Amino acid sequence: LVGFSTGISNRYRYRVRKMKLSFDNLPAAFKGFKLVQISDIHTGSFDDHRAVAEGIERVMHQGADVILFTGDLVNNVADEVDDKFKEIFSRLKAPMGVYSTLGNHDYGDYVEWPTREAKKANLERLKGIHGEVGWRLLMNEHVVLERGGEKIAIVGIENWGNKAHFPKYGDMSKAYEGLQEKNVPFKILLSHDPSHWRGEVLEKYKDVDLMLSGHT
Repeated sequence: LVGFSTGISNRYRYRVRKMKLSFDNLPAAFKGFKLVQISDIHTGSFDDHRAVAEGIERVMHQGADVILFTGDLVNNVADEVDDKFKEIFSRLKAPMGVYSTLGNHDYGDYVEWPTREAKKANLERLKGIHGEVGWRLLMNEHVVLERGGEKIAIVGIENWGNKAHFPKYGDMSKAYEGLQEKNVPFKILLSHDPSHWRGEVLEKYKDVDLMLSGHT
């Protein structure tokens, strides 16, 4: 697992954090499997396309089998992701795909919209951007990855916050639909807010082996 992060005060000082994880139930075909997690890009906070491109190059240098983005692509509105940023983000590639989820900032909840329709249109635009750059956005759903005849699942849910001011859009029951029948022994959950782990997952979804979050 390679985590890729930065803070707003050091927005172009990218840090790569590497962790080796082991699980007794991980299928043998996935031994040595490398995940790269990116989170909380908050595109509206960037004003230097070249510096962002350097960050993306650093991600690609990790040689991931799969890239996972855990939410907050923008601060507030889809228009933060201009055409240049879209071109840069589309450079993220991995043999088994790039998968993403939404964070609390992606819904436009912190903006005063003229109409409910305008807010909805902004969200639809942002969801479309994930597809335009080649990311598979998981909206309370799952995908199964196969390698050497063995399988793991990536479950991605919408934002699930454990505090009143962080909305619960995530729906684990919906994301799990049809998964149990597939007999997948190992599950990775993408959930933007880490409070979701103790708030729901640990008690009700004990078969989640690894949860990846951002937010904090």
